[in-house]
Amino acid sequence: MSFWRRLIERPPMIFRILFPEAVFRFGSKERCVYLTFDDGPVPEVTPRVLDILDHYGVKATFFMVGDNVRRHPELLEEVIRRGHAVGNHTMHHLKGAGVSTRRYLADVREADRYIGSHLFRPPHGLLRWKQAAAIKREYTLIMYDLITRDYSRHLNAEDVVRNVRHYSRPGAIIVFHDSLKSQPRLFGALGPSIEWLLEQGYRFRRLSRRDEYLG
Repeated sequence: MSFWRRLIERPPMIFRILFPEAVFRFGSKERCVYLTFDDGPVPEVTPRVLDILDHYGVKATFFMVGDNVRRHPELLEEVIRRGHAVGNHTMHHLKGAGVSTRRYLADVREADRYIGSHLFRPPHGLLRWKQAAAIKREYTLIMYDLITRDYSRHLNAEDVVRNVRHYSRPGAIIVFHDSLKSQPRLFGALGPSIEWLLEQGYRFRRLSRRDEYLG
């Protein structure tokens, strides 16, 4: 496993220090993890993800792209109906580092009209300090403790499961993607990942403001 891959899969401490406004991991008295899904909802992927989660009795949090919700509002309603939490992932999946703070915040607020959540995660985990500070005033800024890399064409489903097994720990915020790009690996990895976590005694929780931040 390369050094750079490790930096992606678990953000290093220096990255966490650079964004003190953000939540990377939660504390809990119980052995729990937080499954999250980015970039949806899309009709080819999200409904099947929901069925897999239902099969295991697991609740998760979906960070949605506003334009996808605009096109598929019924999927937002279905995610909520099945008891999952939702979060804002910008309107157009913007990289904060590539646009002005004004444009970025406008995009986030446009997405909020469709999603209506206090949770926010920046696409690619990238945004400027000024953007992060402004977001924190209106939202709970959620990052991650583990990126499964289900989006990578260089991995297969077994590699994704291996990442979950290697990096999961109590309080971890785990990122999958309910996207077309991740689909070839996601459907083969999600069930086995959940099964392994259950075997290790983990419980699954949705994200909320009630959790204690660990960093």
